[in-house]
Amino acid sequence: MEKITSFTIDHIKLQPGIYVSRKDTSAGTTVTTFDIRMTSPNEEPVMNTAEVHTLEHLGATFLRNHPHFKEKILYFGPMGCRTGFYLLLFGDYKSEEIVPLMSEMFAWMSEFDDEVPGASAKDCGNYLDMNLPMARFTARRFLTEVLTGISPDRLIYPE
Repeated sequence: MEKITSFTIDHIKLQPGIYVSRKDTSAGTTVTTFDIRMTSPNEEPVMNTAEVHTLEHLGATFLRNHPHFKEKILYFGPMGCRTGFYLLLFGDYKSEEIVPLMSEMFAWMSEFDDEVPGASAKDCGNYLDMNLPMARFTARRFLTEVLTGISPDRLIYPE
């Protein structure tokens, strides 16, 4: 079997950033998949499931309620390796075009101080596995250390 594209990225060189992972077209519609890489793979600890789960709930809620992007959101969810998230948007985008959206989202998540949306037994299959303080810390870290003044090398996969 051939390696899928995401397994051909050099994870030794990969640093936190926002990368276009792939673009797919079906019935004339382009879907852009973004790699929102929050930790340095194989260099630093991965995120724990509780903060990943919390960020997933917060991020999905923010994006699906965003006044300009809510109709373009196809999916927002965690990578299995727990080093980041995938964001799928209807449309043909470049990484730099969503930096403002990601900055807005991570700023919102870093300051969120209420009940986590969907964190109930009725709404979620694992609602007890949440950690809002750590999710806020992780969001703030990504916002300040990566998104604020993001460099061009954090917008294109390393070769």
